[in-house]
Amino acid sequence: MRARSLLLRILVPALVLLLTACGASRIDATETLPVDELYAEAKQSLQASNYERSARYYKRLIARFPFGRYTEQSELELAFAQYKGNSPEEALSTINRFIRTYPTHPHIDYAYFLRGLVNFNREFGLLERYIAQDETRRDLANARQSFQDFGELIQRFPNSRYADDARQRMLHLRNGLAQAELNVAAYYLRREAYVGAQLRAKFLLETYPQTPQTGDALAIMTESYRQLGEEKLADDALAVLRLNFPQHPYLDGGWPAKRSLFWQLVPFIGEDRAG
Repeated sequence: MRARSLLLRILVPALVLLLTACGASRIDATETLPVDELYAEAKQSLQASNYERSARYYKRLIARFPFGRYTEQSELELAFAQYKGNSPEEALSTINRFIRTYPTHPHIDYAYFLRGLVNFNREFGLLERYIAQDETRRDLANARQSFQDFGELIQRFPNSRYADDARQRMLHLRNGLAQAELNVAAYYLRREAYVGAQLRAKFLLETYPQTPQTGDALAIMTESYRQLGEEKLADDALAVLRLNFPQHPYLDGGWPAKRSLFWQLVPFIGEDRAG
């Protein structure tokens, strides 16, 4: 027993020292690698989808080598690693810092595109998430910011390789934002809040013209004005609806004037359809 105890007293400290040395060796790797090897390690981890390790190496490179082409490229790739690693706030911070620091960088257009992409994917499934929710409480800040980001890219760099992709995403976002406004207008009208309904429908028409939601917005506006006793305004809205959307179901005269408009007009709102 005495010999065993003595052996343990010798082995345990030795093992602790060995583990400590191994840990120090791993830490020292990021402290001693030259910039090109440090970048290669970060890039390899990024390509292997090891985003946490990749971000760690990029950050250390930037801290150790604050200037140079490796540092500039590392900033961009760090932002991408953070984005793919589900750290959107960190990614946006890195992107904004890059834009401020390197406004004339050859790949600055990618920074603007990536910023829009980060916000775009925070609103993934924009249309699908409107079902059975209080539409007046929905926060669409990320979708609006993404729309603005892509718009800035196209304005600044119309010939960028990312411009066409940005335009397609803007179209998706624009339609989604218009749908959100239509949902809110429908929410108000179903609750007989006619002033709110016509205001949101009017906002949709003014802010997102020529979207697929335009006809429904005109129908909501017509119905709201009718319920408010504003016959002249209702007739004007109806005339525009009839001129531009002659096949719209609101024009067939088969719907009662009140509330039931939304049993057919807004099928994406499911809470009342089961009632």
